[in-house]
Amino acid sequence: MTGTLVLAGTPIGDIADAPPRLAEELAAADVVAAEDTRRLRRLTQALGVTPKGRVVSYFEGNESARTPELVDELLGGARVLLVTDAGMPSVSDPGYRLVAAAVERDVRVTAVPGPSAVLTALALSGLPVDRFCFEGFLPRKAGERLSRLREVVAERRTLVYFEAPHRLDDTLAAMAEVFGADRRAAVCRELTKTYEEVRRGPLAELARWAADGVRGEITVVVEGAPETGPEELDAEELVRRVRVREEAGERRKEAIAAVAVEAGVPKRVVFDAVVAAKRAGE
Repeated sequence: MTGTLVLAGTPIGDIADAPPRLAEELAAADVVAAEDTRRLRRLTQALGVTPKGRVVSYFEGNESARTPELVDELLGGARVLLVTDAGMPSVSDPGYRLVAAAVERDVRVTAVPGPSAVLTALALSGLPVDRFCFEGFLPRKAGERLSRLREVVAERRTLVYFEAPHRLDDTLAAMAEVFGADRRAAVCRELTKTYEEVRRGPLAELARWAADGVRGEITVVVEGAPETGPEELDAEELVRRVRVREEAGERRKEAIAAVAVEAGVPKRVVFDAVVAAKRAGE
């Protein structure tokens, strides 16, 4: 009999948000794999529980090497509990490799649902939540960050990002440049903690606010691109969208086809607009 891999959600701020099953699993697991063993110790002390099993570290630096070890434990019948510093494992945290490896070996994988910064920020943002996509952390380098944002410039679903506080102003400014200064957004800071704060407003306004410096753990929620009909997009806007896609790495032919679909117009209309703009610039 193989064992079971348990992914456990941990509080993103308030320890009282810990699900009741978390303490039970911490006490019962044969192996507890933690992103940070020191933070795990603080968590277990707060919950008043002592793990009976072996505690090992499992973080980005040793994830590849430790995954086979944990799979061997699972194949031997162990119950392995995976916890990260905050929130659900695998969501911008270690866990994906272990889950994939366990599934490949037909090991049972289950979860203890818990707090999620993504869902909490969405709920508090005041933006549409019926459809959304999670984009994780953006690249640190400015050029790569702009390219990643340009990939989703026409995305109509609400976008959710994680960001480090010292990069927040640059990220919001880049979003304002790519998505438009007036695109609505919400910056959710220190969710469920003492100094929780949610700032809502246009991207340009939020970028100016963040320029003074922001502290804490940050989740950014951005409104999706507005739905526009063909009568609302003039030739200049069609050309701009093609250029954005080309700068993101698409070939012109594919970019024109994609913009035509977005705008609901024939490809020839977009092609003619691009050619006319090129001639005007010569």
